[in-house]
Amino acid sequence: MDMLNSEKKVIGKREQNRLRNREAILAAARICFQEQGYENTTIRDLIHKTDLASGTFYNYFRSKQDIFAALLTDFLSGLNEHLIRSRRSAETAEDFIHRSYLALYSATARDPLVYELAHRNDRALKVLFGSGILGLIMMSLEDDVRAAIEQKILPEVDQEYLCAAFFGVAYETSVMVARHVHQHPEQAEDEIKRATDFSTALFTGGLRKLTALP
Repeated sequence: MDMLNSEKKVIGKREQNRLRNREAILAAARICFQEQGYENTTIRDLIHKTDLASGTFYNYFRSKQDIFAALLTDFLSGLNEHLIRSRRSAETAEDFIHRSYLALYSATARDPLVYELAHRNDRALKVLFGSGILGLIMMSLEDDVRAAIEQKILPEVDQEYLCAAFFGVAYETSVMVARHVHQHPEQAEDEIKRATDFSTALFTGGLRKLTALP
């Protein structure tokens, strides 16, 4: 029994060490990417920043692209699920729009560096994931819009154009939120509210006009 407990402790410590090393590499990557830019950062820069041996480093990531993918995956891991949950619990068009943008801008403000990196490296994203940043973040939007129209939460408008408009506003406004929060992190909550209120008002006002179109 004692041997079993000892093995569990060893496995637990090994796992903790693995997680610590991974986080150290990702933290170093954030600093290097911010200070030097993604393109100018080398693996050697990252290894020096972490104080890990080269062999240890390569046990976790084989390339700079792998690190970029890990940062983005961590960023996206809970966001799309949060977006789906927020939209599907909405009871009005305004609520649907407000919750969608609030979830997105909140995530962007929490991690502005990753969003800006993704925005600037859209081609690398398409190679890694087969899609750009908005395709990854808003991948379920079309299904949710279709369901909301069927449930009479959203009016019957052109779904294709509506989703394209959602994408466009989300893409550029998220970049602005990321830049503003980078410059003034203490104003993050105000920035989230300002961007969410603006986007919501823009769409709710426009929907009334759209229902009059053939």
